[in-house]
Amino acid sequence: MRVEIEIAKEEDREEWDKLVEASPHSTIFHTWKWLKIMEKYSWMKTVMKKRVKCKLYPVIGLKGETPIGVFPLFLYNSSLFRMVASPPSKVEVDYLGPLIVNYDKLKQNKRESLFMEFQNAVDEFIVSELKADYISVKTPPEMIDCRPFLWSGYDVKPRFNYIIDLGRGIDYLWKQFKGGLRKKINTAEEKGVSVEEGSKKDLEYIYKYYYETFESQGLSINFSKEYLFDVYDAFYPHNLKVFVARYQGEFASGMIATCFRNIFSDWRGSVFPDLKTIPSNDLLHWETMKWAINNGFKYYEITWANTPRLNPFKSKYNPDLSIYFSATKHTSFLSKLIDVGYTRILKSMSIGRKRKYK
Repeated sequence: MRVEIEIAKEEDREEWDKLVEASPHSTIFHTWKWLKIMEKYSWMKTVMKKRVKCKLYPVIGLKGETPIGVFPLFLYNSSLFRMVASPPSKVEVDYLGPLIVNYDKLKQNKRESLFMEFQNAVDEFIVSELKADYISVKTPPEMIDCRPFLWSGYDVKPRFNYIIDLGRGIDYLWKQFKGGLRKKINTAEEKGVSVEEGSKKDLEYIYKYYYETFESQGLSINFSKEYLFDVYDAFYPHNLKVFVARYQGEFASGMIATCFRNIFSDWRGSVFPDLKTIPSNDLLHWETMKWAINNGFKYYEITWANTPRLNPFKSKYNPDLSIYFSATKHTSFLSKLIDVGYTRILKSMSIGRKRKYK
């Protein structure tokens, strides 16, 4: 019995979220609400400089009548090419990709056969139904079996975040920090920096600092303020938190964190503060780690461990590496011919043109 493909509809959203919850690799980005918000705001520019919106295809894999996996796909359709991505662009999501239901409860041979059959069915759907010329997938963290992509002809590369096991307790974590980090945290406290939960209004400050940080590096910000506000409205306060470091009552730095299952993640934030002589970001991370422990989270994720210039700040908390994979594939002769154009398109997914902050 082969795996069949079904596209979930709006009335299937509760069933979709149940399937997401049943996978040990699920992330908040796989939930129906976040997928629909991404569909609303994601876009990319073609080599002809045209803006193309995406369409969400929430794929469910069925073996008989039993759902075995989900795979959210986003299609960009232009006159020149058709591209499928998971995750989509311009929404600050590092990973998405497939989920296998009850993966951790299956024996290894069953895991492998289901995943491979599901991947084959999805590939067939992408090529025959969506008629994509190019596919880009980033798998969820710790789904370490990338072989179905390799066996399906994808170019697969490892990607990394950092992860901290909070189960060892606050005292243990503190002792594992570099001495210089502990000193900076103490300095920030002595200077009077405080960390507290922020509000929707503080998203404006975080966005502003993000914009200025990117601009100072000759880049442009990759997502809109409106996107942040919609995410906040949909997920605050249970699955999304805003934390703010303040100095003398003024905004010094901030973090937007996702809280899903047992993982607290510094999704976006820790932007460069104006008060560079006061280590507010160091204290911000330490206080949010303590908050995560006190609120029952088992892991603390620090994102963006693929950028050498950022890693010295992130690695000083003595985290472990968390792996995920980037898988890409050309599916037509046309896409191979214009490979240089696709490279430009992919770059535009992370680096857009500068635009005025408003």
